[in-house]
Amino acid sequence: MIHHVPHRPPFHDFPVDEWNIIEKGLHPEFLAQLETMLALGNGYLGMRGCPEEGGPNAENATLINGYYETHPIIYVEGAYGFARTGQTILSVTDSKIIKLFVDDEPFWLPNANLLRYERRLNMKSGTLDREILWETPSGKQVSITSRRLVSFANRHVAAISYRVMLLNAAAPLVISSEMKADEPSAFIDTSDPRQTRLFSGRVLHPRTSYAKDRRIVLCHATEKSRLTLSCATDHALETPCPYTYKVTHTEDFGQVAFAIDAQPGCPIDLTKFMVYHTSATASAEELCGRAEWTMDRVMVQGFQQLLASQEQYTDDFWRRSDVRVKDIREDRVKRSTVEIQQAVRFNLFHILQASARAEDTGVPAKGVTGQAYEGHYFWDTEIYLLPFLIYTSPRIAKNLLMFRYKMLPRARARARELGHRGAMFPWRTISGEEASAYYAAGTAQYHINADIMYALRKYVQATGDEAFLRDCGAEMLVETARLWRDLGFYSEAKGRKFCINSVTGPDEYNTVVNNNAYTNLMARENLRYAAKTVKALRTTDPDAYSVLAHKTALDPSEMEEWMRAADSMYVPYDEKLQIIPQDDSFLDREPWDFRNTPHDHYPLLLFYHPLNIYRKQVIKQADVVLAMFLLGNAFSTEAKKRNFEFYDPLTTGDSSLSSCVEAIIAAQVGDTEKAIRYGIAALLMDLADVGGNVKDGCHIASMGGTWMMLTYGLGGMRDDDGMLSFWPRRAPEDNAILRFPVTYRGQMLEVEIGLDKVEYTLRDGESLLIRHEAEEIHLTRQNPVVVRPVSREASAVIR
Repeated sequence: MIHHVPHRPPFHDFPVDEWNIIEKGLHPEFLAQLETMLALGNGYLGMRGCPEEGGPNAENATLINGYYETHPIIYVEGAYGFARTGQTILSVTDSKIIKLFVDDEPFWLPNANLLRYERRLNMKSGTLDREILWETPSGKQVSITSRRLVSFANRHVAAISYRVMLLNAAAPLVISSEMKADEPSAFIDTSDPRQTRLFSGRVLHPRTSYAKDRRIVLCHATEKSRLTLSCATDHALETPCPYTYKVTHTEDFGQVAFAIDAQPGCPIDLTKFMVYHTSATASAEELCGRAEWTMDRVMVQGFQQLLASQEQYTDDFWRRSDVRVKDIREDRVKRSTVEIQQAVRFNLFHILQASARAEDTGVPAKGVTGQAYEGHYFWDTEIYLLPFLIYTSPRIAKNLLMFRYKMLPRARARARELGHRGAMFPWRTISGEEASAYYAAGTAQYHINADIMYALRKYVQATGDEAFLRDCGAEMLVETARLWRDLGFYSEAKGRKFCINSVTGPDEYNTVVNNNAYTNLMARENLRYAAKTVKALRTTDPDAYSVLAHKTALDPSEMEEWMRAADSMYVPYDEKLQIIPQDDSFLDREPWDFRNTPHDHYPLLLFYHPLNIYRKQVIKQADVVLAMFLLGNAFSTEAKKRNFEFYDPLTTGDSSLSSCVEAIIAAQVGDTEKAIRYGIAALLMDLADVGGNVKDGCHIASMGGTWMMLTYGLGGMRDDDGMLSFWPRRAPEDNAILRFPVTYRGQMLEVEIGLDKVEYTLRDGESLLIRHEAEEIHLTRQNPVVVRPVSREASAVIR
């Protein structure tokens, strides 16, 4: 697989630290990347890592998950059933601005004489911290420290603790706390489909604005999506220095300016509280009232209580989620081990920030760290992100599945529009309506239906939440199974096998193909799970079955049709190569000329016409290889090895979703060198800017993939047969220990893999049955620890 060159900044200015991402010294050349890396969020509200002073910025975005404007999708040549309405996440009111003036001169980073500058993303506390020592042109030294947080416990709240102190002289000082509703510029990069659309006209229309003492409230609304936004700021200032303040506001701007007679050695502490509320139904007055209720509460609590609740939330997260890599020799810490640990925690922390309070929404491809992909939700959530959440934060996983369930009415309508029975979930969306303008790499990706049902099955197996399966999951299963049965047919040319034509699999470099192997394999699982679930419901809970049958107009004969289609599903196979062709025509194509492709011409989609790509044997991201990971029990190790060796050289790595899957399969087939190489690429996807586009936001799905790479790959975790089992490997570093927790059926298991043994510990719960390789192990509160050797066979090949 081709990989891009990492763009990691110099180590001396970005020291390695297990719990912090540290920037020492100002680095304008990494401005955009650092805005992403140092972004804060809670899944609902996100703020990129821009300076408080309001600049300089590459993309100064404050984002609210699910807050968007719609626009018509314009086609020069349209066709029936094309998506009609686009949705684009909006950068909302910027409330974090705090400008500083000393002797009436502004503190502006690019021009400032900085005697000390340090920023750190503190992943243990969930804060962005900054320390600056500024010497003014007149020689006055000013200490500026700040701590910013976007609250996990208080979904609508962010806050900044901002301290200024003159060290060697007195001076008049002004702190201007501001908020403004930014208007986007008229730009859209049509050459890069990953970029977001920016509107040419006003998008946030003012509804009301007012001030009460130091509190300012601005309210705006979108015109077409009819979403309303209220943003409030309030302030607390503590200092022994005399001061006055002045409040100004317009419909798009608010300012509280504190004029202070600053004395040397006297601290000036400003706390700025920021509150955001959004609604599709509330009036402007009601929404402003909600913002004020929230603000009243946090003003009473104060910053320290907000910080304490933040640390409590992150402590609980790390207890449930932390994957630890450490040197077995306690007296020695290798730099490489610390680097790995930092990268692991960086990935997991950004998943937390993308998902923690994503309630009644999905998780955007970039979380709330950037506007790329227009803030849309994709299949990434179910396949790459949900496994982590299911085994560490099952409540959040359930919220995301519930969001898909609430989307079901629109999915049914979309299926009807496409001429199908059942339901067709949108390839990319915010509102639930399909927003993909390019059907070949959008609507044609029918596999999203099976991806969602795959995640549903994994969630139910891991949690035992049969109530959710009964009340919500079964209905989705019925409608998705109906679509597969309607979409496919029994082909005479394929020996009466059930075939699915004109679809696109995960690999978007091969579109609208017949019998994409990934799609057929996942559809088969979807059909079987639907039939099994509905049959079980009819037997064990006749009342629930009756409700389901009434809701869906279910005919009992449909279950037999689903099973017949599943059992007859056509899966391509080449006898000569002994591999599964990606689709019916993949092997007929001419291989891509990798040798003569310039290194700077990746990703291919930005440099070659789609037709030049579609007619060649070249892969954007893992497709068959992904199926072999997700449905591991369906394939022998030998089959995985043959397919991996065939597809790996054809895979460009143009998608961030490949490295983690390639690493897992490489580990399973015993290719340690590639497992480590691809694993490191996945781990450093954002921290080292492997793809060269971290400036646009974090690759949240790839971050979820790094957890899978560590737990499923090195940890050898398996869950595809209804029981949690492990075929562990040694950690990639000599003398390193890999340790991770897993929540299963309400119990917490900790797995620690050493040089030659693995230790299983029941941390929370009464009793848990797992497998170590082929051996069943019963952990109890009375006997919570079991140690087993890592066998030579497991070290070589994970089944």
